[in-house]
Order: sequence, then C-alpha cells, then structure tokens
Amino acid sequence: MPSDHLMRIHSPEFRTMAERVLRVTELTSRLNVLPFDDEAGKAELLERILGRPLPSKVTLYPPFYTDHGLRLDLAERVFINQNCTFLDYAGIRLGERVMVGPKVTFITVGHPVDPGQRREWLSGGPIDVAENVWIGAGATILPGVSIGRDAVVAAGAVVADDVPPATLVTGGKATVNRQW
Repeated sequence: MPSDHLMRIHSPEFRTMAERVLRVTELTSRLNVLPFDDEAGKAELLERILGRPLPSKVTLYPPFYTDHGLRLDLAERVFINQNCTFLDYAGIRLGERVMVGPKVTFITVGHPVDPGQRREWLSGGPIDVAENVWIGAGATILPGVSIGRDAVVAAGAVVADDVPPATLVTGGKATVNRQW
C-alpha cells in the first residue's frame, strides 16, 4: 500500500487483509503467554507471524503485537522491548541496530480525514527506519514516515513527518491544522 494508495473497505483486498489480521492476532496472543525462556516456542510462532525466521541477533521481548506480520522487515541486531505494536500492512522496515523502547507504536494504515470517506477507505504508507536509530518509550510513528540513520526519537514523541539523519525529535503536541 503506497502512501498515495487507498483501499476500499469491504473489497476483496480488504477481506484478505482482515483474514490475515485474525490469524496473526491468534498467533500473537499465543506468543504473549509463552514462558519467557521458551525460545523454541517463540521462534516457531514468530516465524509463522513474519512468514520467515526471525533474523539472527534480533532481540524481541513479548508482549509483542502486529496486525499483519508479513510486511514487517527486521534487520540484524534489532532490539524491540516489551509491549510494542506494529500495524504493518503498508510495510515497516527497521534497519540494522535499531533500538525500540517499550510501548512504541508503528502505524502504517489509517482512514481519510473526510467523514464521508472515513468508513469506506483505508489510507496509508510504509515506515522506514534507517540504521542505528533509537526510538524511546511510548513513541508513536505514523504512516509514511522515514527516520534517518543515527536519529533519536524521544520518549512519547509522535512522529508524523520524516526525521533527518543524526537528529533528535521530541514532543507530542497536537495542533489544529484544519476544520470542516
């Protein structure tokens, strides 16, 4: 789903996605109740969720949530702390050595702002996180965002725009952009 792409709700593509979401929700619910030291059980469930084995040297601490899984691309030496959510239908890529704090949320799909279209369409765009990025606890990364190499996203930040390389971004202030 490219950033300019819309998907009609109740279309065949949407039904396929919704079926995958139900399967992955069941798999992640099983993953999240395994004993912490059950490495074989975690590896087997993550392979089913991601559609491939977890790359070596990736650390992922449950609970872990994703809605699709097949479009979550994790490079070597990625660290994902507890209670993170990856809504990855439009695609999420985490480059090498990315560190993700607890309770971080990545969202690649949303709805149009227009009330007449909101219940009929999904919109979205992929998220791309370059190498050696640190994303602090509770940050939210929104659709279509790219985060440059060596950047830091502060705890609690809401990232709606691209982040240049070697930059610290902070804040979660909501501002009025338009009214209807």
